Amino acid sequence: MDHFVVSARKYRPVTFDSVVGQSHITTTLKNAIRTNHLAQAFLFCGPRGVGKTTCARILAKTINCQNLGDDVEACGECESCISFQNNASFNIHELDAASNNSVEDIRNLIDQVRYPPQTGKYKIYIIDEVHMLSPAAFNAFLKTLEEPPAYAIFILATTEKHKILPTILSRCQIFDFNRIQPKDIAYHLADIAKKEGIETEKEALELIGQKADGGLRDALSMFDLNVTFSTDNHLTYAAVLENLHILDYDYYFKITDALTAASVARSLVLFDEILRKGFDGHLFVVGLLEHFRNLLVCKDAATVSLLQVSESAERKYVDQSRNADMSFLLSALSVASQCDVNYKAAKNQRLHVELCLMKLANLPHVLQLNSHAAVDETAKKKVEPQQQSVNNEPKASAYESPASETNGGFATNNAQQIAPVAAKPSKLRSTTQLIPSTPSAQTLPVKEVATLQENKNPEPVPMATLELTLENLQQVWQEFAEHRRKTKDSTTEGIALNRAVDLVDFTIQIALDNDPQMDAIQGMRYDLLGYLKSRFNAPKLDINARVAPHEVQRLPYTPAEKFNYMAEKNPYLLQLKQALGLDVDF
Repeated sequence: MDHFVVSARKYRPVTFDSVVGQSHITTTLKNAIRTNHLAQAFLFCGPRGVGKTTCARILAKTINCQNLGDDVEACGECESCISFQNNASFNIHELDAASNNSVEDIRNLIDQVRYPPQTGKYKIYIIDEVHMLSPAAFNAFLKTLEEPPAYAIFILATTEKHKILPTILSRCQIFDFNRIQPKDIAYHLADIAKKEGIETEKEALELIGQKADGGLRDALSMFDLNVTFSTDNHLTYAAVLENLHILDYDYYFKITDALTAASVARSLVLFDEILRKGFDGHLFVVGLLEHFRNLLVCKDAATVSLLQVSESAERKYVDQSRNADMSFLLSALSVASQCDVNYKAAKNQRLHVELCLMKLANLPHVLQLNSHAAVDETAKKKVEPQQQSVNNEPKASAYESPASETNGGFATNNAQQIAPVAAKPSKLRSTTQLIPSTPSAQTLPVKEVATLQENKNPEPVPMATLELTLENLQQVWQEFAEHRRKTKDSTTEGIALNRAVDLVDFTIQIALDNDPQMDAIQGMRYDLLGYLKSRFNAPKLDINARVAPHEVQRLPYTPAEKFNYMAEKNPYLLQLKQALGLDVDF
């Protein structure tokens, strides 16, 4: 039985051209070797599994190549390259800083640097996970790293660049490795599968690339796992889903169809099916947010390229985005993000997600009602000017009886004079019919009676517009506080509204004691601004609330505070206290 070698080691790149997804790094290194512009220290940083150590080894092998020409990829057969491939090179030293992180280890490394290479031109020292060195070891390494011998080159590799001292960073050429794109990972896996004689589905490899999160080593490990899982050397999409325990994106398409159709029952049944398959509710919510984001991206053809999914999935996203309204997607993202934030704090997490789905299913009805209300409001604004022009037209002469002219314009109780008015089909017909029931109908002119009847049900009079001054603002502010106290008796709101306010241009400045008061102000912000804007007709009015306990004027509470407060107003109290030898009763 042959010894099995994992794909991450078996297919580790040995040339710069075989490195996946880091062309900006490999091109720079090849040009540096070709032009002999090699720095004394390199720092390779980036996430795991993106090729830092691999590029360090390729660089170490290439710069010592004996047959190096214009094409830095040509060699591989000289003594230096062969000894490197057999792990027998005396010029390349690798140090694991995770287990050799003391000053003594660095001192041994410095002692080795003093000896020139036996063969070749350079001695290369690769220090992996260099961020694990202790601060003392870093400081001991500074002098050698800044001024090494001409034959010494240091290649440092790390996944946590922020942990390295700035003095080390300033002495190195820094290369930032990118996360590898899922499409590049899928292409590399397809090439390996072809060499191994494994049949694969394109969607299966793309799914592994997405799950790897930019790390090629993770992708190769998952590839080996799925190949072992399959008995016939055939890698299918369904098998990868089952083996890696990934929630199929088809569920999100079904859930979204149910939500846009306002079907609460279907969405809850699908969520129950997801839970019975062993998936976490929080994972489902995060995936649903990602699904809504992808649909939103597909609304514009210019942003479809931001999707990192397979071609078949991209077509499904584009088709479903046509049926999903923009306002629905934005509102759904807001609701689902709140569910994501509050998920871990919920006692009944399943019910928490189900409530989120119910709200999402009710969104189409809410948006439809809002659209109808907007249409009605627009129609009303169009009708109001026409109605006003009709009301301003002069009254028809049929409403004035002949007797009104002969009797000084006063109506009599003659039924023959009232009848023509009642028979007139107009908007004032109901007003004329109500004239006999009015107490003063027999003594008032017809026009005045009609005006009286119209004023019996007056329209709401708009609130008076005040001049925006600090005095008027404080008065209206207290009116709102009193109204708020009657409708919603909250101690925190009462305390927050009782703070002194200041007016700077169109901004209301208010200093608060603590964060709960800030939350109370933010909670009633829209109601407060709406009330103030209606009284002052100031659309640009805004509130700037801040937590500044030292700025709040506190009322005296303790006996000592009360005495000091009174003594400030009447200094004779302090003299009286000193003369009688009194103390404040605590």
